[in-house]
Amino acid sequence: MFGICNLAIVPVRSEPSDRSEIVTQLLFGEHIEILERQNQWARIRIQYDDYEGWVDSKQYQVISEANFKQLSNDAIILNADLIDYITSSNNLLLPIPLGASLSFLNNSEINISNFDFEGTKTSGIKPKSAIISTAFMYLNAPYLWGGKTPFGIDCSGFTQMVYKLNGYKIHRDASQQALDGEPLSFIEESEAGDLAFFDNDEGNITHVGIIMDNNYIIHASGKVRIDRLDHLGIYNPETNKHTHKLRVIKKII
Repeated sequence: MFGICNLAIVPVRSEPSDRSEIVTQLLFGEHIEILERQNQWARIRIQYDDYEGWVDSKQYQVISEANFKQLSNDAIILNADLIDYITSSNNLLLPIPLGASLSFLNNSEINISNFDFEGTKTSGIKPKSAIISTAFMYLNAPYLWGGKTPFGIDCSGFTQMVYKLNGYKIHRDASQQALDGEPLSFIEESEAGDLAFFDNDEGNITHVGIIMDNNYIIHASGKVRIDRLDHLGIYNPETNKHTHKLRVIKKII
């Protein structure tokens, strides 16, 4: 079975329970493969990044395999505003967040509820220089484990969504993202838009941020914020201490 998210933001959980942790989110218009059903729950795989988890079966709409394949081959079209509204056939307004998928609107067979959208869309690959301006749209978004929106986002959800809005596909988790791209030896070799990864005391990658010019970094820690970056890691000028230990810098684009 296959489905499409017909709600603004849907939690994807690690286990089939409302009490289970949220590991990521489905945004409006994202399409999924349904791997398993268990009572009111469905284990899904998100087509965009192959991420798996459990969602409530009432929080998506079933589509055909043919429509799923077509969506997978179509160009990615996303909402480009912090929040906008999509209109259904009965003139009800549904708010959708930045990065919600609108690709299905181009096909009447897939267009669930005959939605219409008149807001700003983005599609295609943007120059690397656009990454930082996109990242600023999430500035001060509260940290939320598993989040992917300006209303709550985690560190790797932030980097994935910023890259996605500029036409570049990266994995969901920081440890997965760290496997991509070309490693750089020094901060001085990096450019704005490159990714910096940070590890914990056990050597596991647990954090990621987007490098800016002049040794600054924008990342999600408590909120999406801008801090200093040096060869040791992230330096928080408010607390006068390093908060994350630098592991590797990667040029993904």
